[in-house]
Amino acid sequence: MSKIHAVVLAAGQGTRMKSKLYKVLHPVCGKPMVQHVVDTLASMRVEDVIVVVGHGADAVRSTLGERVTYALQKEQLGTAHAVQQAVPFLQAKEGTTFILYGDVPLLSEETLTALLRYHEEQQAAATVLTAVVPDPTGYGRIVRSETGEVLRIVEHKDATPSERAIREINTGIYCFDNQKLLKALAQVKNDNAQGEYYVTDCIGILRQAGEKVAAFEAVDPDETMGVNDRAQLAEAEAYMRRRIAVRHMKNGVTIVDPASTYIEADVVIGADTVIQPGTFLRAGTTIGADCVIGPQADLTNVQVADHVTISYSVMVDARVEADSTVGPFAYVRPGTEIGPNVKIGDFVELKNAKIGKGTKVPHLSYVGDAEIGEGVNIGCGTITVNYDGAVKHKTVVMDGSFIGCNTNLVAPVTVGQNAYVAAGSTITQDVPDEALAIARERQVNKPGYANKLPRKGKKD
Repeated sequence: MSKIHAVVLAAGQGTRMKSKLYKVLHPVCGKPMVQHVVDTLASMRVEDVIVVVGHGADAVRSTLGERVTYALQKEQLGTAHAVQQAVPFLQAKEGTTFILYGDVPLLSEETLTALLRYHEEQQAAATVLTAVVPDPTGYGRIVRSETGEVLRIVEHKDATPSERAIREINTGIYCFDNQKLLKALAQVKNDNAQGEYYVTDCIGILRQAGEKVAAFEAVDPDETMGVNDRAQLAEAEAYMRRRIAVRHMKNGVTIVDPASTYIEADVVIGADTVIQPGTFLRAGTTIGADCVIGPQADLTNVQVADHVTISYSVMVDARVEADSTVGPFAYVRPGTEIGPNVKIGDFVELKNAKIGKGTKVPHLSYVGDAEIGEGVNIGCGTITVNYDGAVKHKTVVMDGSFIGCNTNLVAPVTVGQNAYVAAGSTITQDVPDEALAIARERQVNKPGYANKLPRKGKKD
């Protein structure tokens, strides 16, 4: 294959989105639309990617960073005018150039690679990506010769009745011989009702010059869907969510109900893992093999090792080692590292905590800014009192210790190895190794005193 370049048009304002967020930055499965396009091109090893920006240019630059080249379209005067802004970066280049759109996020690497291969096999000056749709109303029609060569693209409003019956449409996505594209761009005029310059005119210009124009039909027309409003955004989300689910299932993951499972782009899941309904797996999350995730688990940037079970829980920026269980109804906050063979039970909150191998935090506890060793038992209702109103302090519980129910560990404090803390204690000083700490008022019983107390229903 020749050297490949791409121009991604991303300068439109997107007023139909009715949003403060620039259109191409609206996410689909957790990733901005334009980033989907750029990532697909990167996976194809495209040599030059020029993103044409206009409205929201700084926000697009901030999202995509230095991985692409930017061309600024100060005025939006049509698609050809947008591509013309990339000419300075393409002028000395040979090879093939894609014309793509930042609001068409569903195009797969497979489709673009097939388009490119067909374009080069046909030795065409330009190849149009087309789609056959049930209702082509409003789209430009592809008019072919008897041999299948593209004669012209006719807009719906200009089409004859026989041309309107054609169901093959122009998606607006193209491959061009780069130098022939540049020559055609220089000849595009704006003598139309809108006074704009259109890439479509390049096809007619090349045909008039005797150049070959080919057309390649997309296998799945839905891939060519553009997103212009919130309804189409939801359609694109649903389509990509299905595609992501199918990819994972083909790789050996069981997804019990794909329709009620939400897996964002770039999530990694190991074989023989089961994803239960209502689960959200968000950006940065990796799941090992033989896990059970869900029902209703919500994980964001969480690294999960093999043989882990997580149910009815929320986890953010955390790590879970092998053979551990989390939930139901746990909240695991940023900075938490859960070791192997650990049990985190119901209504437990962890924050910036390291939990050692074999430790149990079964229920109704808060462990924050803490380092808990191996083989520790944290009793029900235990609280690490980490905040003094100004500064967060650290709690350390060393290996083999037992923390009784309803204990307050007032940080900074350390509980030594194999120590015991009696239930109901408030610990404000370090506990030595193998010691028993009791920090509570001594119980006092007053015989007969209850009879002196007023009671409901008691007769005088």
